[in-house]
Amino acid sequence: MSATNPAPRDDAGVLLRTIGLTRHFKLGGFFSKRSLHAVDDLDLTVHEREIVAVVGESGSGKTTVARLLALVYTPTRGDIVYRGRSVLRLRRRRDLLRYRGEVPMVFQDPYSAMNPVFRVSHGVLRTLALHRPELSKAQRHQEAVRVFETVGLTPAADMLRKFPYEMSGGQRQRVGFAAALALGPKLILADEPVSMLDVSIRAGILNILTRLRDEQGVSILYITHDIASARYVADRIVVMYAGHAVESGPTEVVLGRPKHPYTQLLLSAVADPKDRAVAVSSDTGEPPRVIDPGEGCRFRWRCPLAVDTCSTLTPRPRPMGPGHEAACHVAVPEAESSLDIAAVG
Repeated sequence: MSATNPAPRDDAGVLLRTIGLTRHFKLGGFFSKRSLHAVDDLDLTVHEREIVAVVGESGSGKTTVARLLALVYTPTRGDIVYRGRSVLRLRRRRDLLRYRGEVPMVFQDPYSAMNPVFRVSHGVLRTLALHRPELSKAQRHQEAVRVFETVGLTPAADMLRKFPYEMSGGQRQRVGFAAALALGPKLILADEPVSMLDVSIRAGILNILTRLRDEQGVSILYITHDIASARYVADRIVVMYAGHAVESGPTEVVLGRPKHPYTQLLLSAVADPKDRAVAVSSDTGEPPRVIDPGEGCRFRWRCPLAVDTCSTLTPRPRPMGPGHEAACHVAVPEAESSLDIAAVG
C-alpha cells in the first residue's frame, strides 16, 4: 500500500524507501494459523533533509514500522531500501553496523533508555567506540561534548558527568538525541519522543528535530499520535490505521484538506482553542480488527461513509492531488471536487 506521493524508484533525493513492508505476529500454539497484522503492504519514502511524521492512534502500527526500519523486527515480507541498497540483504557485520549507525532510533521512554548505574556519558562514549572506532579516547570525548552542546545540554562538560537521576525528563530525551547524533546519522527514527514529557518542554525537543534537519541535514521519521506536534515539525504526514497507511501527503494539505474519514476523525478530536464548545465525535462502531482481518477496509466498522465495496475490497491508494494520496473507496480527488463545485455554481 503506497503511503507517499508517487515517484519513480530511482527518484533523486530518496534516502529510504520501503516496498510492500509487512509484519505479522503469529498467535497461539505451534499449529495455530492465526496472526496479528501489525503492518501490511507499506510503501514509505523518506527524502534527504525531510521530516516525515507517521501518525495514528495506539495499535495503528507506527512503532512497528520504526522497529522494522531499525532491524529490531524482521519483515514478514517486503523490502527496505536505503540509499539504493536493500537493507535486508546486508550480511556483513560492518555493513549492518554502518546502517544502524546511519539510521539510529530514539526511544519513547527517556527514563528507561539509560542505565541508571552509569553517568550519562557512558552510553554516548560506548556508542562512539563501537560505531566510530577510528576516534581516539580524547576525540570521542570531544565529540560527546559537541553533540551535547548541539542538543542544548550545556555546559556539556558538567552534563556529561551527571547520572540519569540527576536530569529531568526533557534532558534525558536530549541525551537520546545526542547519542543518535554522535553516530553521524542520515535518518533518525524518533518513536514518540515527546509523549512522556510535560507540554511545557515538548517544544524544545521538537525544535531540536527541525534544527537537526536544517543545520545538520538529518532526516527524521517522527512517530506520534499527536497531530498538533506533527503539524509543527513535519514536511509530510503518513496516517496509519490498523496496520495500513490510509492517507499521506504534504502536512498542510493532509491536515487542511483531509480526504480519508479516519484522518477527518483524528482532526475532529483536536481541541480548537478558539472554540469553547466541546466537539462531538462522530466515531461509532467497533475497534479495528487486526487479527486475520481479511479483505476490506479496516476502518469500515467505524466509518460513517462506508459502502458495500468497503466490506469486500481493500482500498488501494489513489491520487487526491499533487503528492496527496488516500486509500479510500469514497474519497473524492481535488480535481473532481472542483468540478462538482463548478457544476453546482
